[in-house]
Amino acid sequence: MTFKDTLALSWRNIAGNKLRTALTVAIIALGIFALILIVTSIQAASNSLTTSFSTMGANSFNLRYKDRNIRIGGGRQRENTKTSKSALRTKKSNLGKIITYDEARAFKKQYNFPAKVSLALMGPRNIVCNTDRKKTNPDVTVLGGDENYLELNGYKIAIGRNFTEGEVESGRSICLLGSGVANKLYPDNPQKAIDKVVNVDHTPYRVIGVLEDKGSSAFFNTSKIIVTTYNNIRRLYASQNTSFNVGVMVPDLSMMDVAIGEAKGTFRPIRKLNVKDEANFYVDKSDSIAEALLTNLGFLEKGTIGIAFITLIGAAIGLMNIMLVAVNERTKEIGLIKALGGTKKISGPSFYMSRF
Repeated sequence: MTFKDTLALSWRNIAGNKLRTALTVAIIALGIFALILIVTSIQAASNSLTTSFSTMGANSFNLRYKDRNIRIGGGRQRENTKTSKSALRTKKSNLGKIITYDEARAFKKQYNFPAKVSLALMGPRNIVCNTDRKKTNPDVTVLGGDENYLELNGYKIAIGRNFTEGEVESGRSICLLGSGVANKLYPDNPQKAIDKVVNVDHTPYRVIGVLEDKGSSAFFNTSKIIVTTYNNIRRLYASQNTSFNVGVMVPDLSMMDVAIGEAKGTFRPIRKLNVKDEANFYVDKSDSIAEALLTNLGFLEKGTIGIAFITLIGAAIGLMNIMLVAVNERTKEIGLIKALGGTKKISGPSFYMSRF
């Protein structure tokens, strides 16, 4: 019995059992597809989260009045408490105190480390920006910053210019359009936006620049933004609970730890903290944020690996059942081949090829 005969016999078995062949192929494909899909999904989620929290440059960090409190799943949130180093007793924390305008300004003035400092203020979200002819969807976010805001957050100007210190101090109604907003309002030529007046949430702003497309992530579309000065946001939208965000960029990554220590030493007196008090502000780095979130999502990776393993086991059991039925059906055929002098090398390939 030649290999050609074995191949012909296998093909006849496959043609005679089309349903069984289709089920075998489907089970193998399902197991492989599930494994590839799950591994790819985990990697895609990791990359998306890392990109989402990388709006700051690699040499930057932020001072915030409270932790981001990244939590996955339910459960009660613990109250913020602290233990004084002078008296080992738990007391109500002074955390949650916003960073005021005066504190942010004082830090920028007193921080003597060779680094750039930026002050930022969050404006309204999901607002509409329009001209006389065009308008955007209600998905635009307004951000307030200063002359260093764009550099610290990785934005570049495609057309126009940045804010001047005088414009930041005066809080004039001027703005920079994100690429998505500019393309929506001026689809033919975004350069026409320069020096035009656009209505941002029913407030007129003069456009002084258009930003380059920075891309988007699962959490934030960086093209659908409007950047104005923080004093403009403070004048029009700020409330008593509005907190400033202080950003710092060092020229060299090796200076990061020293810069953070200097920032803490400068900001503690401004926040009126005693030497023995714990800090009531937090230092944020984009890479540490992504790492913390991925750590919280570790259960997802373990769960998906478990699901993939169960899927493969199910596929293997189904495949073994089909092969067991095939062996029982072909017992006489295999016996006849051996009776005619066929060896295991002949009957084996014939059986396996008919199965796969």
